[in-house]
Amino acid sequence: MSNEAPLMPKATAVWLIDNTALTFDQIADFCVLHPLEVKGIADGDVAGSVRGIDPIAQHQLTREEIEKGEADPKYRLKLSRQKTIVQTKTKKAPRYTPVSKRQNRPDAIAWVVRNHPEVSDAQISKLLGTTKTTITSIRDRSHWNSSNLEPRDPVALGLCTQMELDLVVKKAAAKRPPQPAPTPGEEGPTLKPAEETVAPASPTTPEDMAPEPDASQVFANFTSDTSSSEKND
Repeated sequence: MSNEAPLMPKATAVWLIDNTALTFDQIADFCVLHPLEVKGIADGDVAGSVRGIDPIAQHQLTREEIEKGEADPKYRLKLSRQKTIVQTKTKKAPRYTPVSKRQNRPDAIAWVVRNHPEVSDAQISKLLGTTKTTITSIRDRSHWNSSNLEPRDPVALGLCTQMELDLVVKKAAAKRPPQPAPTPGEEGPTLKPAEETVAPASPTTPEDMAPEPDASQVFANFTSDTSSSEKND
């Protein structure tokens, strides 16, 4: 019996029973099923509601392979290998911080906590390669060296790149809930309108206005002063 089964073996067995002349043993070997289970599928006692799947269309079996099996009942079908290998996504390892820079990590955490409070502990942990316990102790100032911490930029310390920091801050800002708009009456103090701050001009009355000078009086005074000076001479 083969050690590697096709995708959805029962559905594949249903198709092979309906569309080929392969024996139950050959189908059972290819689909990694028991021969009695394949016989039950053929009789309708097993997987009666299962819809058959074409293994040729799924690139799991070739037409030539089926013809070989139909010609020789002792022949065992071989599962087709995938032509393209799909790389499985591996779990990303925690960020490695050199030993020489680990002593600067609390300062970098303090800098992020102070300058970007919207960044979550999980994001800081992933960015700087630290633990949530350390971040919490720095937030509530229960860290053993809290009194000596000096917030410093993690980019300048070489713990991350500027691009990585900007990306984390951008994601945190996008997840931050929008601030509700202030309701009427709850707005803070604002500038008063100009009508209230500029003093109105006082109305002018005829009494407040200075009288216009009389030309005859001005020249009369001038002539009187001149004649008195001539008498003195």
